Amino acid sequence: MGGKITALRVQKKNKQRVNVYLDGKFAFGLAAIEAARLQRGQYLSDGEIAQLQERDTRETAYERTLDFLSYRPRSEAEVRRYLQEKQVPPTVQEEIIARLKRAGLLDDHAFARYWVENREQFKPRGLYALRSELRQKGLSDDIIESVLETLDEEESAYQAARQRVMHWRYLDYQPFRRKLGAYLQRRGFAFETIEAVVNRVWQELQMERGHTSGESEVTE
Repeated sequence: MGGKITALRVQKKNKQRVNVYLDGKFAFGLAAIEAARLQRGQYLSDGEIAQLQERDTRETAYERTLDFLSYRPRSEAEVRRYLQEKQVPPTVQEEIIARLKRAGLLDDHAFARYWVENREQFKPRGLYALRSELRQKGLSDDIIESVLETLDEEESAYQAARQRVMHWRYLDYQPFRRKLGAYLQRRGFAFETIEAVVNRVWQELQMERGHTSGESEVTE
């Protein structure tokens, strides 16, 4: 398969790849970063071609992993699963993981903080639910606990309740308590936290509606 390079042409559908022509015929494609080292008139032996294709396989796998990371941060376990699904050889997987870590693109501590902060901002969850989610992402218990140790679960439950409470603001106390309590339970909050937050939100609703009988209803 060896031969002289007669043309190097950027692919029309992917500007990051280049088609290599040997002796006037298409031979193989390469990542642009690899093709940049080649020039027309250069002779490539079979061994050199094999090395180029091996490096291209590694670079292509890395670029695809970067694309996978572009949608949101990922845990190391998620990246490993992705590479396994793409049937990337184990040695190449380890090289990609190490390369991503060196570039600061793969950090389980940072990922755990991102996940919890994102939940807190958009969909607050209880400690039980967050632990479960982070374990599913392949994070160690040490990392999980270090991130969750400063989380105020009651405040998280309160924020979750305030996002939903207006749907039930005209209900009597008992149906209000059941609905809001079930909502918070589905989000992994502890029973004691749910009780405290339901009572807190109910009191606030009564004050907003100008009622003075809310306290007695809560303690029934």
